Amino acid sequence: MAYGNDTVTLATFDAVIPNPVFLEVTSITLDQFRFLRDGGKYKDAETGEEKEFAGNLFDPVVFDDSVKEFLRLKKKLADYFDEKSIEDIFDYIPPQKTNQIFTPKTMVKKMVDMLETENPGCFDDPGKTFIDLYMKSCIYITGIVKRLYQSERMKEQFPDPKERLRHIFEKQVYGLAPTEIIYHIALSYILGFNEGMEDIKHNFRQLDALPYAKEGTLQEKLDELFG
Repeated sequence: MAYGNDTVTLATFDAVIPNPVFLEVTSITLDQFRFLRDGGKYKDAETGEEKEFAGNLFDPVVFDDSVKEFLRLKKKLADYFDEKSIEDIFDYIPPQKTNQIFTPKTMVKKMVDMLETENPGCFDDPGKTFIDLYMKSCIYITGIVKRLYQSERMKEQFPDPKERLRHIFEKQVYGLAPTEIIYHIALSYILGFNEGMEDIKHNFRQLDALPYAKEGTLQEKLDELFG
C-alpha cells in the first residue's frame, strides 16, 4: 500500500521497507523475515546445538501474485471522486493489531455531512482550512477534498479542475499522520487518484500530535510546521 510497486517480489520485499516500519506492522524484524524466507544457521535453545533451517516458509508464487493483485485493486479503486464506486482499497485490508484501524467510508460520509451542517457553506469558501490531526486511512481528508472540489462556488472561482485541486491541496487541507507507515499510506491514497498530480504541493506531515495535545503545545507545533 505504501511502499514499492508491481516489481516487488518475495525476493526483493525486504529491500523496499525500512526495518522500523516492518517491525511495527509485522511484529518481526527484517532479519527474522529473511531467516524465515532464506533459512540459515541457528542455535537450539534447549541443547545449544547449532542447526540449519532451510527457510522457504513463504510460497513465492502466492506471495508475488498477491502483491500484484493488491496493487491492481489499489489502482482500480484509486479514483475516490468516482461516485459510482462503493468500495475503497481499505475494504481489502483486515483490521490490524496496531492502531491502524480504518474508519469505514459510510461513517466518514456522516462526519463530513455533520461538518457541513454545523458550518453551512464551509465547502464553498476557498479561504476555509481543514485539518485532520490524527490521520489513519485519510478517508476523512479525501471526503473533504471531494466536497470542496465538487462545490459549484469553487468551480466558479477555479474553473480548471487541476488548478482547483492544486488550490485545495496547497491552501485548504492539512493533516498529521502519527507514524511513518500511516504517513506513506495517507500520501499514497490521497494523491494516488491521478498520475498527473505527482508534483503537487501538500500540507501533510508525519507527526504524532497526541503528546503535543496533552502538553497544550499543539498550536505552537502547528505554527512551526505550517507557518
